[in-house]
Parts: sequence; structure tokens; C-alpha cells
Amino acid sequence: MPIAVSCRWRPPERVFTTSPSSLANMPLTPGDKAPDFDLLGQDGNPVSLADHRGHKVLVFFYPKADTTGCTAQACGLRDVAGDVGDTAILGISPDKPAKQAKFDTKYGLGFPLLADEDHAVADAWGAWGEKSMYGKKYIGIIRSAFLVDKDGRIAHAWYKVSPKDTAANLLRALAD
Repeated sequence: MPIAVSCRWRPPERVFTTSPSSLANMPLTPGDKAPDFDLLGQDGNPVSLADHRGHKVLVFFYPKADTTGCTAQACGLRDVAGDVGDTAILGISPDKPAKQAKFDTKYGLGFPLLADEDHAVADAWGAWGEKSMYGKKYIGIIRSAFLVDKDGRIAHAWYKVSPKDTAANLLRALAD
């Protein structure tokens, strides 16, 4: 009895072992200078980290506006915004400003959501790299949050942070 063998060529499945960002950018650690940025906010106006010198800033990176985890993270920060004094909160994702504006309006977030469409800022902060979902590896935003001190240095860095832990981490860090 002959054995049927498929001779059709199939391309190999694309598997990432390391991301370009993991080779170029090591994770930021406390004491490092925070990489500056100038990105468009949800209102179409540019926002720069340098605009906030002299104040503490929470910079958080999230994968996609108006998704379950990102909504929990952003709403958690919205809910504690009144408890963080003059600490600014800046959210960054690859979404376009119009999508960020809809997200802000829908949930009344009240803080700048910045568009990093080419992920250059996420890459510089070590928040762009290899991820895994359902056993598949791909490159994307690594949910991360950073507390930047008044002098523009990293005070705390939380990589792969749970959406629900971001606000609690911020409050604990500010209490120290």
C-alpha cells in the first residue's frame, strides 16, 4: 500500500528568540536618566517629558486603548489621580491620537494619552519586546510603568506589571 506524502513546501513558522529592542535597550533601572520624548497627545498637541521637569511623573505603557486590561489599568490610575499630589500621569501606546481621544472620553481619564505609533519611545524605555499569547511569540508593548523623579531619573521601574497593580505600585512608591 503506497504512503501518501505531502510534497508541498510550507514556510517555517516565524518564531522570535530575541527582539531587536532586547539587544539594543536594556531595561531601565532606578537612577537611570529617563529617555526624553515628544509625542502627540489625544488632543493633537505635543507632550514632552521635559515639560514635567521639577515634578514626579508616572509614565505607563499599555498595548491598546479600550481593551480590558488597558481599561483596568487606566481607570485604576484615574481613580487615584486625586491622591498623587502634583505627580503627572502620562499613558503611552501605539494607538493614534484619535483612538486615544475616544478612550479618554469614554472613561473620563483626564490625563494625557500619547501616541507612540512607531514604538520608538517604548523601545527606548525597554517597553517594546517579545511577548507570548496562547503559546505564540510576537513583538509588542510590554506593559510597564515608571516613576520618574523631579530630576528626570527613574525612581521605580515596573516591567510586565499587572494592570490592576499599576495604581497600587504608584501609591506605595509615593508613600516612601
